[in-house]
Amino acid sequence: MSAAGVPDPKEIEELLLGGELRYTRVDATERAGVTRELSGRIWRAFGYPSMPDGEVAYTDGDVAALDRIRRLMDDGVLDEDAVIRLVRAFGQTMTRLAEWQVNLLSHMVIPDPNEPPDPTSVQTIVELAEKHIGEFEPLVVHAWRRQLAAAGTRAIAAAATSREAGTGAVRPHLTVGFADMVSFTQMSRELEELELARVVERFEETASDIVASCGGRLVKTLGDEVLFCADDPAVGGEIALTIAEAIQDETEVPDVRVGAAHGPVLQLMGDVFGTTVNLAARLTSLARPGSVVIDEELAERLEGEPAFAPTRIVRRPVRGLGIIQPYVLRRGKHGSPAG
Repeated sequence: MSAAGVPDPKEIEELLLGGELRYTRVDATERAGVTRELSGRIWRAFGYPSMPDGEVAYTDGDVAALDRIRRLMDDGVLDEDAVIRLVRAFGQTMTRLAEWQVNLLSHMVIPDPNEPPDPTSVQTIVELAEKHIGEFEPLVVHAWRRQLAAAGTRAIAAAATSREAGTGAVRPHLTVGFADMVSFTQMSRELEELELARVVERFEETASDIVASCGGRLVKTLGDEVLFCADDPAVGGEIALTIAEAIQDETEVPDVRVGAAHGPVLQLMGDVFGTTVNLAARLTSLARPGSVVIDEELAERLEGEPAFAPTRIVRRPVRGLGIIQPYVLRRGKHGSPAG
């Protein structure tokens, strides 16, 4: 504890790391049996800052992590490039998760972000972390296993579909959609930072709940925009319509434009790429506030579905994709598939 009554930064770091800072970089690499170059690549992929060789900055947990990675490579499970890609995925995902958790705890203890934290508030946060971090950690692993199971199931299903079709294609056909808040730039100038953050959080919360409950996947959030995908075109259409409808009912969140397209998608590093994704983004810009615009492929796949009523609108040029035939998607006579 420092003289001002605020916990020492090193004490906080060791508490959250779950162990004492005992080793230099040289010590850690020697104990794990990896080279200096490999350890440097691994730490950078995790997102850790570069530390001088002589500075004591590593724990037994860091050594154990390096050792596990080395054994995976020794056993031929992963090569060095695959290790770096895997570690970078962990690092980027956990960076956002950690920031989110710290902000959440801070706001619980320090309601006004414009006020500097007093020693008592900081000590309360540290005590909460010390008491409950052991309960948070299994939740992270559980969520990861759940998502791993879902991703593995999707991959197996996609491979089976390719075999049945007699193709070697590994690029699945998905419905991809963007939901974009209207007039977000103007709103960001008018609202205070805390109010704007609440609007963004409410938007992301509403959209992510809808995507999950309908059976899709939230690919990423970009503040005023979310990107989702679904294996089933009907699920993708339902997500698109439900997001547009739900946000219209939100008094604190402006309306959204939704664009969706169906076609081949490259899935890489948790993200999605390709012409289908680009088309969905362009369709979003064509939609009016509160409406959903889809491409011709998705409209054809939803034709005959009683829950949906795609309506052809005027063909128009879009940047990078030429002339396209968009459709406005509305509810059919029988509402949603679930209802």
